[in-house]
Formats: sequence, structure tokens, C-alpha cells
Amino acid sequence: MNARDVLVYMESLRNEEQRQVLMRFFKTGAGEYGYGDEFLGLKVPQTREVVRAAWDLPLSEVPELLMSRWHEVRLCGLLILVAKFERLATKLLENNVEAITKRDEIVTMYLQYAKQANNWDLVDLSVHKILGHWLLLPTNLGDREYKIKVLDSLASSPCLWEQRMSIVCSWKTSQQGDPSWCLRYAEMHLHHPHDLMHKAVGWMLREMGKRVSMDLLRDFLHQHAHEMPRTMLRYAIEKMPEEERTEWMGIPTTTKTHSLP
Repeated sequence: MNARDVLVYMESLRNEEQRQVLMRFFKTGAGEYGYGDEFLGLKVPQTREVVRAAWDLPLSEVPELLMSRWHEVRLCGLLILVAKFERLATKLLENNVEAITKRDEIVTMYLQYAKQANNWDLVDLSVHKILGHWLLLPTNLGDREYKIKVLDSLASSPCLWEQRMSIVCSWKTSQQGDPSWCLRYAEMHLHHPHDLMHKAVGWMLREMGKRVSMDLLRDFLHQHAHEMPRTMLRYAIEKMPEEERTEWMGIPTTTKTHSLP
């Protein structure tokens, strides 16, 4: 099997009715965040089925999928990278020399084609399982400072989706008990203008609180709740008791923010 086989098969599953639904859901109209994206009309379980059959596609073939015009084919390429990375990141292989080299190759490719993950689902289904996991593992690419530079570069990118990567990758690090990545990029994106980033930052703060420490989340909120967009704050406190949520939402906002469509 090669990338062309995958593409032909996925195109054969095209569903016009579902395509129209997805185009509306992912905001592909003029002026919307997904403008210009094209869909075949496949549901995610269908794409995952293809990934299960093609996960061992040679790494050199994956860019052809990542560069596809079709949203679902790009997702397939990203999920193939996820499947490859996860097989190389088991406890048994964490420090294996060959596995480290291959993981680094996958991360390098993921970063090279990051802009092809040009909608929130493409980011959210892949970044924490590749980039987020890589932050916790041995690598030949550089030390922790190098990893910070990689994420800082994404966070400061003019591309919304690369910015989203910098915070959503912390889903994995928080799951493993390290809150530092979430806190760093949540603070960096506090005043981001886009609602999609407000939701992402609030979501990651909520996960950090749940997985690491609610007191750490409260400390962050004590410092920043007054300047957080209300959507971000609402997402961050979602798992708190209702009375506490009411108290946090009652804190006056001192920073004017606006959302983009």
C-alpha cells in the first residue's frame, strides 16, 4: 500500500450529504476560520479504519497525505503519524536508541507540515499524542530548552493552528503530571483575540487542574481571572462546584478582549 492507494480509497467513500454537514460544522464559508477547506464527507471512524489498515505506510509516503486538498486525507496522514509515534513510545522503547531516532523523525515531519493541520480537529486529534508526548521523552534533537524554543515558535506563529498546537500539546504533559507546559502557554495566550484559543486555553487549564492539582489551577486563576476572556475562564472552571464557579465568574474583567469569527 502507498499514499496513492489510500487517497483513491478514501475518495471512493465520498458522501455528498455528509460533506455539506462538515463544511458547515468546520466553518468553511467566506470569512470563517475554516474558509477554503475541502471535505470528502467521511466520518472520523471511517478515517480511523483507514489508519488501522495503513499505519505502517512508509514515513516517506505520509507527506503526500498531509498535502492533500481533502481534510479527511490530511487527518488520515496525521493519525498515521500518531500511530507510528505511539508504537515507538511505549515504556519498553522510551530509551531505545533506534526508537528515539525514529520518534525524532516523526516529530520533525509533524512540525514541518504543521500548517497542514489547518482546523481545530486536526490539531486536537494529533498534537498531544505526538508533540506533547515527545516533550516527556528522550530526544536527540535537543534538551528541555530546545523543546521550549520549539513550542515558543509555535506559540508566536502568525498561524492560528500552530498557536493552538502550543497549548493543546500540554494535554499529554498534564496527564503525566507535569503542569509547567500548560501554565507557560496558557499565560502566553491569555490575551489572544480568537474564541478558538479562549476555548483551548480554558480546556487545557481545566485538564491541568483535574490531572495535576486543583489548587494549582486556583493559584493561576487568582493571578489571572481578572484578565481572562470569559469563555476561557468558563472552560477552566467547568469541573468546579457551582458555587465556586459563580464566584470566579463574578470577578470583574479589567482587560478588554474581543473574539474573531
